[in-house]
Amino acid sequence: MNSFFIGKYEIKLPIIQGGMGVGVSMSGLASAVANQGGVGVISAAGIGLLYPKLRGDYMEKCILGLKEELRKAREKTKGVIGVNIMVALSNFADLARTAIAEKADVIFAGAGLPLDLPSFLQKDSKTMLVPIVSSSRAAKIICDKWKQNFNYLPDAIVVEGPKAGGHLGFKNNQIEDEHFSLEEIIPGVLEIAGQYKDEKNIPVIAAGGITTGEDIARFMKMGVSGVQMGSVFVPTHECDASTEFKNVYIHSSEDDIRIIQSPVGMPGRAFDGEFIRSVAEGKEKPKRCSFHCIKTCDYEKSPYCIIKALYYAAKGKLDKGYVFAGKNAYLAEKISSVKEVIDKLRNEYSLSLK
Repeated sequence: MNSFFIGKYEIKLPIIQGGMGVGVSMSGLASAVANQGGVGVISAAGIGLLYPKLRGDYMEKCILGLKEELRKAREKTKGVIGVNIMVALSNFADLARTAIAEKADVIFAGAGLPLDLPSFLQKDSKTMLVPIVSSSRAAKIICDKWKQNFNYLPDAIVVEGPKAGGHLGFKNNQIEDEHFSLEEIIPGVLEIAGQYKDEKNIPVIAAGGITTGEDIARFMKMGVSGVQMGSVFVPTHECDASTEFKNVYIHSSEDDIRIIQSPVGMPGRAFDGEFIRSVAEGKEKPKRCSFHCIKTCDYEKSPYCIIKALYYAAKGKLDKGYVFAGKNAYLAEKISSVKEVIDKLRNEYSLSLK
């Protein structure tokens, strides 16, 4: 697998570990992937819940928690560490400023258009900025706005298809429509990136349902520089989620994966379970909101509190939450090390080329 650059950072293994909140991809998983030459990614979503003993309210705990996770990651690796920050988060701007101030190598920003992200950079900032999009139209809007308002172009673009886990940037009727498949939307995003080649090299990274080394090779042949993979790294020893959370991946089948509606305002892909069935019966309606974590969430109209659901699931309390997963997550067979997962991907990649 050929290396590529995100800004000034050489990515020796062209694999970005997808950001998974709440508490699934933190410093443990991120540093392990970075040590293998890929980009390890800490998810900022709900990070304040993981640090209840820190001072301040929830929003302050998020800032301090992100600083702590970046510090822990730096103790474990000299590789490239990124932070995934959802644009839909109420404290998106504060988290972005914190990641930049703490010298995170990359910010990945999706679940909305990060139109003002470059405004948080300082003259001496070392953080690269990478939007996550689900269409060439979104890529074009971001490139044009960033260039016009900040004289800045993305350091890479992640294009995420509808087979991804978690929140999806598609309407429900588009998720199974072949016209919106990753294979269909990649060429348009590559074309947009190519329009700026005289000003900046903008590598395109494919994401969503990529599971094997053969998948990686197939998308590389389409012209992308790298891939983003999330679900393959959940059933690993280094993943920061509980063993109970990981075992859902191992003991589930394809029929257990379903599309749900998230309070964020987007459809999402998750494993079915007791909590999701309870939501369907209207039993999980929140009585109050202690976090105000999502801009678009009105707890009085929300069927459940998503941040609590994801937090409890990561902690292994699966009766109180659910497990996000990509379309092919059910293929997991055992808990392995990150190195074993990447060695397997390398081998599959090599065999596919032959």
